[in-house]
Amino acid sequence: PPFPWPHRLRSTPTQRTRGHMAIGGNSNELACVYAALILHDDGLEISSDNIALILKAAKIDVEPYWPTLFAKLCKGKNVGDMLSAVGSAPAGGGGGGGG
Repeated sequence: PPFPWPHRLRSTPTQRTRGHMAIGGNSNELACVYAALILHDDGLEISSDNIALILKAAKIDVEPYWPTLFAKLCKGKNVGDMLSAVGSAPAGGGGGGGG
């Protein structure tokens, strides 16, 4: 399949309609995150139209405001830097004790 990740979006109740998967709750957000990451990885603009296009190709129906919301959140931000920051965050835990 062109998008290997839609199976992961079934953590909340789903409703299938004519071959499409309608998802709700946090899965709307997750679907848009994956779409934005795909766009970033392919070097394409993270726009509401492009997010919606990927979701449509994956046959995933989300609330209509989600692609626009995610496009606005990503606008002007360097997604690559955000992804790098996730992996470089210092591990939590107690500091060393002096003795």
